[in-house]
Amino acid sequence: MSFFKINKNIEELAKKVEVSLADYFNKIDEISLYNESKVLRAFLDNRVSEIHFNGTTGYGYNDLGRDVLDRIYAQVFGAEDAIVRHNFVSGTHALSVALFGVLRPGDRLVSITGKPYDTIQKVIGIGQSENNGSLIDYGVKYSEIDLLENGHVDFNHIKNTNWKEVRMAYIQRSRGYSSRSPLSLEQIKEICNIIHDKSKKTVIFVDNCYGEFVCKEEPTNVGADLMAGSLIKNPGGGIANTGGYIVGRKDLVELCSYRLTAPGIGREVGCTLGQNKNMYMGLFLAPSVVANALKVSAFSCALFEKLGYVVFPKKGDIISDIISVLQLDSEEALVAFCEGVQSGSPVDSFVVPQAWDMPGYKEKVIMAAGTFTSGASIEISADAPIKAPYNVYLQGGLTYNSGKICVLLALQRMIDKGILKSKFLD
Repeated sequence: MSFFKINKNIEELAKKVEVSLADYFNKIDEISLYNESKVLRAFLDNRVSEIHFNGTTGYGYNDLGRDVLDRIYAQVFGAEDAIVRHNFVSGTHALSVALFGVLRPGDRLVSITGKPYDTIQKVIGIGQSENNGSLIDYGVKYSEIDLLENGHVDFNHIKNTNWKEVRMAYIQRSRGYSSRSPLSLEQIKEICNIIHDKSKKTVIFVDNCYGEFVCKEEPTNVGADLMAGSLIKNPGGGIANTGGYIVGRKDLVELCSYRLTAPGIGREVGCTLGQNKNMYMGLFLAPSVVANALKVSAFSCALFEKLGYVVFPKKGDIISDIISVLQLDSEEALVAFCEGVQSGSPVDSFVVPQAWDMPGYKEKVIMAAGTFTSGASIEISADAPIKAPYNVYLQGGLTYNSGKICVLLALQRMIDKGILKSKFLD
């Protein structure tokens, strides 16, 4: 790393950390091989050809690339059906389409993982005024099952809930802006079994953002009825310019398609405007890119834990998303870390990130993301709300080495500002 001015002691510590992670990196590679094989099998089975990369305009009738990509996503995620579209503007949009597509006035929605991510709170209508178009505004009833003090799912509460009165159970797989562990597939499977045993009509819906290809299976393989996510996170592989997906039971996906376009029209229209190739290529690369992101996450946590910081996940934790959390203890450290990540990003490295009032969030948010696609957290990003205990949420890394360099530059920025003091720097 002679191209960067990084403290020699930090470089030596980084090498030791990498050696200690060798077995875990091998496990990541094993999962990546499985998922790459699964994706390739779906491409072969669906006879992908160059014709599928052609875009359509206008109504987009008979868009072969769009329709085949839907079938590939369904196969990869072990689901009956899927809709994958570039005109999902974000993961929140895809989740919102699914919620409004399935739920009706008078239905009950229960969040099993406590209060959901900030932007979804606005979709549901938590803490919002009337007449803003939220689910609650449309007469959907909402309640939560709080997580236990240790951040785990309250299985006793789930077992004692009358699910026959609930139309949808909502699961947020990832941690969001919290330090709780993401849900493992074993936990999601147990939740699905409990609810389905008590009620066949309850739809189990999973927010799968940041979780795709982290494990060999997905929530739809273990009992979830519906699932959604963003293409500028894991499944877009750093190639998709925008978009999202919904996969699951065929009848539910059909309802979602009516919300995406219009009742009676659904998935049969929607031009792709030349976006197909990027979405195909992104999915093809996604398992490998996710593996790199997982390695960056493991390296970051192991390195900062050595330096005396609280980190999540800890060594030995079950990994179910690509996010690592570093508790930096002060606003100054948090800002310095994000500045360092930005300085090592391939795009806009010269920009200094500033905290700002990001739509959908209560506190100011600082975000370092020098990405080829704006906001693509699978590339490399570090963001955080400006609040104690000043956790920074690190995601991504198109390649392991570039992600590692960003982390080391973030550490160097903290050293340069006199924030980091550790026996490893003596």
